Amino acid sequence: MKSTVLKHRFGQRILLLALLGLSSWVTASDAMMPLALLPVTDQVWVAVGETLAPSYDNAGHNNNLSVIVGSDSVIVVNGGDNARLAERLHLAIQGITPHAVTWVINENGQGHAFLGNDYWHRQGARVIAHADAVAEIERRGASVLAAMQARNQDKGAGTRVFVPDRTFTDTFEMPIAGIQVQLRHFGAAHSPGDISVWLPDNGVLIAGDIAFSERIPGVFPDTDVAAWLASFEKMAALKPKILIPGHGHPTIEAVVRRATFDYLQLLWRASEGVLDAGGGLMEAYAIDQSAYAHYDTFDELAVKNAGRVFQQVEAAYFE
Repeated sequence: MKSTVLKHRFGQRILLLALLGLSSWVTASDAMMPLALLPVTDQVWVAVGETLAPSYDNAGHNNNLSVIVGSDSVIVVNGGDNARLAERLHLAIQGITPHAVTWVINENGQGHAFLGNDYWHRQGARVIAHADAVAEIERRGASVLAAMQARNQDKGAGTRVFVPDRTFTDTFEMPIAGIQVQLRHFGAAHSPGDISVWLPDNGVLIAGDIAFSERIPGVFPDTDVAAWLASFEKMAALKPKILIPGHGHPTIEAVVRRATFDYLQLLWRASEGVLDAGGGLMEAYAIDQSAYAHYDTFDELAVKNAGRVFQQVEAAYFE
């Protein structure tokens, strides 16, 4: 099946997706309502998650769940935050194709990537993730599940941890007919085992959490920011025509660069300035991030991000 981008100009498509995407958030509290799937190409669809923290109201759907339709099977990117959310995605897929889901890709070891795995496994799908993500799931799976169940309550019912049954380290060619699907690991980024899904036939990159849009990224205690910046540039070298970030609507590389690379670089350089001036962590907390104040999750993450980036810069500064 030849993959083609729909006829409208790209800018018009993104505006349409942004408007349509609101429907997936409005219905997020409807327990078994199919998720809204937005067409990116005639073979790629995405259920756009809310660009806020996971909550009972959004049922944990705060990341993107992508669907790749081949000539005889379907690949899902991200298992979803819980079994019910995975089932809602499955209902949506059944509305666009009769093909079975044969593979699920976990873009990393975070709950909204893997907690739906068991649902998909029970449907007969195999699950694949980077080896580092699998190690993270094995180490923290039970505690991540417990936190989700406390937050989602009845919406988390029936969810169990299923560890991916296939791993890779650098690249992997997915076995699907009708479209080329490559898994790429560009290096450390947001969290252990972050990967992207590259569709060279049509220039679509499902970037995963290496790229954010519409919200600022979170810097975790184990996030390697210097490595993330390097990994982002490797990803950008593919020059995708359309990029589906881990969070936010499908867009282009320049948009996620602003929200991800430029943001992290601002914190890194400002932290170097704090150190050069003889300052410390308290001064780092006051770094001016006002240019990003209109992004979602700013209030929750900005100060924490500044502190964690500063600590990494400080460690590198005195090596």
